[in-house]
Amino acid sequence: MKRIAVLTSGGDAPGMNAAIRAVVRNGIYHGLHVFGVYRGYTGLIQGDFKELSVGSVGDVIQRGGTILYSARCDEFRTEEGRQKAVEQLRKHEIDGLITIGGDGTFQGAKKLTELGFPTIGVPGTIDNDINGTDYTIGFDTAVNTVIDAIDRIRDTATSHERTYIVEVMGRDAGDIALLAGLAGGAESILIPEVDSSLDEIIARLKHGADRGKKHSIIIVAEGVGSAVDIGRQVQKATGFETRITVLGHVQRGGTPTAFDRVLASRMGAKAVDLLLSGQKDMMVAIRNNEVLGIDFDEASSQNHHLDLSNHHLASILSI
Repeated sequence: MKRIAVLTSGGDAPGMNAAIRAVVRNGIYHGLHVFGVYRGYTGLIQGDFKELSVGSVGDVIQRGGTILYSARCDEFRTEEGRQKAVEQLRKHEIDGLITIGGDGTFQGAKKLTELGFPTIGVPGTIDNDINGTDYTIGFDTAVNTVIDAIDRIRDTATSHERTYIVEVMGRDAGDIALLAGLAGGAESILIPEVDSSLDEIIARLKHGADRGKKHSIIIVAEGVGSAVDIGRQVQKATGFETRITVLGHVQRGGTPTAFDRVLASRMGAKAVDLLLSGQKDMMVAIRNNEVLGIDFDEASSQNHHLDLSNHHLASILSI
């Protein structure tokens, strides 16, 4: 193996640049030529390749987003599109590919391995919804972004004696909502993995009011539903003044935390090591602080599981 390539695909996540940096520098350390593919699978099909040097990834470890850019690519979902991608890889004499992204990115990577091209995936998504790994790149930063927002909102909620409903991202996973809600002291946390009735939420709010509580924060994962709809129901049932905050894409940007920088560096370097050892059709994962490679089949064989003991703990601590 002499020439490898790296791309980022799907939603950006803080720490992706740190992972790219690790791929490039570990690859060069081992004597490889490393190429960046711009704009994900779209760039792969179009042949948008550029060789990267040690200096190409200087001063990027602290930057959010991705210097290789990202894009959705419907053409890559077709057999013809994937064949074009492989042809471009062969044309540029690439021996192995590293893809950084989430579930959709890995589905594409697996298709490439089925066509005979060695591919390794690095999990980069704020949702933390990839099975087989304890954490994905960007998740810790997103949680800290939400916590910062909760702290600020609580100041206003306290001043005006209001109930705030805060909607956070995560697709169908409640990881961001759960950890941010627990760390932010939210009164209720609504996640897809736990059935929570409106009556239960209202009872908790009224119980808090009865003991003199003047404000409340409710965290809603986007996979549960609209915070606007939930807020209207809460206000109608309680009569409490209620405000809605949808944090949106602010959760995907920003400077990555130290945890995400270190995680991304370890995962990016491991992806190169896996290619050099002859591995393919694998995803880099972290389990019990050990970085290792697992089969794509294992990563996609079951749904991501959330530690619900934290949800129970949050309920206890918010009485």
